[in-house]
Amino acid sequence: MKKFLSIIGLILTFFIIYFLQANFFTWFHIAGVKPNLFIVLILFIGLFMGNKLGFVFGLLLGIYIDLVIGKAVGISGIMLGIVGIVGEYLDKNFSKDSRVTMILMVAGSTAIYEVGQYIFQILRWNIPIELLPFIKILLIEVIFNVVLVIILYSLIQKVGNCLEGLFKSKSVLTRYF
Repeated sequence: MKKFLSIIGLILTFFIIYFLQANFFTWFHIAGVKPNLFIVLILFIGLFMGNKLGFVFGLLLGIYIDLVIGKAVGISGIMLGIVGIVGEYLDKNFSKDSRVTMILMVAGSTAIYEVGQYIFQILRWNIPIELLPFIKILLIEVIFNVVLVIILYSLIQKVGNCLEGLFKSKSVLTRYF
């Protein structure tokens, strides 16, 4: 029951983030670039919940995003699924207890997502490659996401540790002969 309620809570968190992306951050942007909190959410799910839930959440929520506001259905789902897998990989190899490590994880995941999106747009619509404007947008978005993670780090850690205890609990079953 607790797992079900926490999944419902994550879905509600997704819709709150969607509201923030669509309404609040249209007022607060830098050079027309908004943060992408979906990347932070899916990375958070991959890091703290694991068990392929990061990929599943990324895929499903990304497809929903594409259906509502995307130009092509599936690319956000694929890229957010990749971010979820990256989160699971980073969980196995790095500590989530360090703020600096978490910042680097968010920066890398944001870069992976945006580069994948850009490559898809180049291939799909034959857009000419404009590297300098893309790098400018990428750097601004990475900085935006990192600043938000710095602000929300303690909340991320508290909620993440609760979810990790719930979804990654290792129960020891002993046998008595």
